Amino acid sequence: MKSKAGWLEGLRFIITGGVCFLVEFAFLVLLRDKCGLDTLIAVPIAFLISVILNYLLCVKWVFSGAKDQGNTAKAGFLVTSVMGLFLNELLMLLFRGVFGEDGVVLTLFGFTVTMYMVNKVLSTGIVMIWNYFTKRAILKKGLLKGKKEGGKDQL
Repeated sequence: MKSKAGWLEGLRFIITGGVCFLVEFAFLVLLRDKCGLDTLIAVPIAFLISVILNYLLCVKWVFSGAKDQGNTAKAGFLVTSVMGLFLNELLMLLFRGVFGEDGVVLTLFGFTVTMYMVNKVLSTGIVMIWNYFTKRAILKKGLLKGKKEGGKDQL
């Protein structure tokens, strides 16, 4: 039974991540290509929008019982998200230096995929792994602590 619950949690996390990625990617393209922002400015704005949505979905749907967590678990989620933001920005800077960002990869049905988009997909994959393990550890640790102590953790 435990493995089924873990499998479902993982599936919900993947779905949540996919939805958040699409939102983040859409905002990145909008901010960069339509509003003219530099990629390294558009990336953190889009990332922050995605993190807010990710948090709401994680506590309400992905990690059962997470919405009952106290301030320590919320602070942990915030800290890992900020670290994810810096990791994301660093990877985008690195990939821009290595691969560039304006080269056209392909055009399909009138949509042009440029290198910054590929860089974003690569960066997202790495940050997704970071997010899952760090957020799960923080939220699950908080759940166990709350169960042992019989209440919410307060700062």
